[in-house]
Amino acid sequence: MTRNGGLRLRLRRVLGTRPSVVFRALTEPQELAKWWGPDGFTIPSVEIDLRPGGGYRIGMQPPEGDRFYLAGEFREVVPPERLSYTFRWEDPDPEDQETVVTLSLRELGTESTELVVTQGDFATERRRALHDEGWTQSLNKLEALVSSASSP
Repeated sequence: MTRNGGLRLRLRRVLGTRPSVVFRALTEPQELAKWWGPDGFTIPSVEIDLRPGGGYRIGMQPPEGDRFYLAGEFREVVPPERLSYTFRWEDPDPEDQETVVTLSLRELGTESTELVVTQGDFATERRRALHDEGWTQSLNKLEALVSSASSP
């Protein structure tokens, strides 16, 4: 929780590659589709206008059920250090509200990057926990993707 009482999510990962490789995986549609979403989900469509004020829309296909979408607007685009954007579900759950995601990258060495993900404020703890689980599974896939891209 933050001081103002808002429900926020904060996750940290150390990835075994340069910030530029991670930033590319975060922002290029074909790369993003490889790791985005919880386990078992596929990403059949990614539209990105990567600039402050530009938008994005991601189609997510669960293992069972109908495709759904999330969308938002980029607030900050600072390659390869920072990416910030609004996050909203199309046809949101009644407990959902628009949140802000910030991805901060910091080089830790020649082949290592700290990635910090923050998101909030959430309307309920249940929705925060759902995003925690989704981000954790997604970041596991991102870590595997950038590790394989850095392998000889």
